[in-house]
Amino acid sequence: MYTPKKEQFHTFEETEHGVFGLFDTPAQIIDAAQKTKEKGYTNFDCFTPYPVHGLDDAMGLPRSGLPWVTFFMGLFGCITGFSMQYLTHKYDWPINISGKSFNAWFAYIPITFEFTVFMAGLSTAAALFFLAKLPRTGRKVLHPDITTDKFALWIPSNSANYSEGSVTDFIKGLGSKHVETVK
Repeated sequence: MYTPKKEQFHTFEETEHGVFGLFDTPAQIIDAAQKTKEKGYTNFDCFTPYPVHGLDDAMGLPRSGLPWVTFFMGLFGCITGFSMQYLTHKYDWPINISGKSFNAWFAYIPITFEFTVFMAGLSTAAALFFLAKLPRTGRKVLHPDITTDKFALWIPSNSANYSEGSVTDFIKGLGSKHVETVK
């Protein structure tokens, strides 16, 4: 059974110093991420212009905790939406309309559904911004091609086993066309 774990809500500590290499295809970046994990580097990241299936597994990242936020806040929205209507119609303003019972639950479904979606969506967006520490306005662009058509592997200076020369040689050995050190 899939249960929530603390490491699912991890935060990534960024550093401005490190080495990155550019790759041309998603297969290359997945292979590079897997070899980087096997080599023992930590805190590394991969930047891609679009989502790449299997990259999280290759990097060794745990599943995201955002689905749990969405589920529980959706459940909260569902219960709250239904309860507001039920308590209002049953206790606050009990008006008998056409002989219907005070708990005509089928009439509550549209508002219950809308409030469920509203709470789940809003809380998921808020949790994403909180966990990703967004917005970050002071970031510098590593390379202009990273978000257009290239895939980048970033190994920061606070990574385990980090040595600038060995990391540069390692990324070149993975088949990177462009390797650059950021200081």
